Amino acid sequence: MDAQGVEKFSEFYERWMRQLEGHLRMLLVAPPQQHSGEADFRPIVNKLTAHHKEYYRIKWASAQNDALPFFAPEWLSPLENAYLWVTGWKPSLAFRLVESLKEARSESGSSLAGLSEDQVRGIEALRVRIKAEEERVEREMERQQVAMADRRMVELARLDGDAAEVEVEGALRGLVAGMEKVMKMADCVRLKTMKGVLDVLSPMQCVQFLAATSMMQIQMRKWGKVTNKML
Repeated sequence: MDAQGVEKFSEFYERWMRQLEGHLRMLLVAPPQQHSGEADFRPIVNKLTAHHKEYYRIKWASAQNDALPFFAPEWLSPLENAYLWVTGWKPSLAFRLVESLKEARSESGSSLAGLSEDQVRGIEALRVRIKAEEERVEREMERQQVAMADRRMVELARLDGDAAEVEVEGALRGLVAGMEKVMKMADCVRLKTMKGVLDVLSPMQCVQFLAATSMMQIQMRKWGKVTNKML
């Protein structure tokens, strides 16, 4: 992704975050109790999940042929970059968030404090599956990193001249393609985690979970901007 592509995605990300703030306001005004039925929460949940899917659709399109900028994104603050896991949030964070909401006192209005036994088992089974997939992504990431020191790359590093440059460019294209593969693997785990958690929770619980995740992302961005000013 060239400089123009980075600038274009940066603009998209700023716009996407502003829209996320708008969705968060909508989630926060949703009543904690809904006498007409929890189905009324579905449109809110669907709207926000569609918003997240749009992010990954644009991200993958922008990363085509060059995913490297997403491993050190210029559109994020150093604080946000410090908490990245393979270009995004770590899926297991979602389970810690569910646990935190579950431990909240009932009077706080958190319906996740009342998770059923079936829901608890469902979340735990999903957590185990996602942990295994996280480890698979990390192994692939390690494999890509180690590939930089394989015999062919070492031999190419010793070469000089135009012919060598052509060979090096070909090898680097392979490395970049490998990093794009790892990025998409990680994004798929993120999407699978979000879908899995939302499938276990009730519509009202989904609203509270999505509000918490959105608030964390928005606040992290705000804190990142504050630290930039302090440096």
